[in-house]
Amino acid sequence: MSGSFTMYSTPWCGYCHRLKGQLDREGIAFEVVDIEQNPEAAQIVESANNGNQTVPTLVYSDGSAHTNPSLIQVKEKLAELAS
Repeated sequence: MSGSFTMYSTPWCGYCHRLKGQLDREGIAFEVVDIEQNPEAAQIVESANNGNQTVPTLVYSDGSAHTNPSLIQVKEKLAELAS
């Protein structure tokens, strides 16, 4: 499942830190992109969230996105992608 999604976040986002910790404990690999350091990433987040820079936003290998998902939602999506 390595690299099967990208998490768009900010350094100050509590929800991002919580989800990162949960994913790390589960051994789920992902890429993290700071939207404050990357204007193109901010545009990706805005396009997934009706113009809002809501984080965490996860974009999966199939192009779908989740905004502030639970660990269960992430695991379900990864299982769907793996099947």
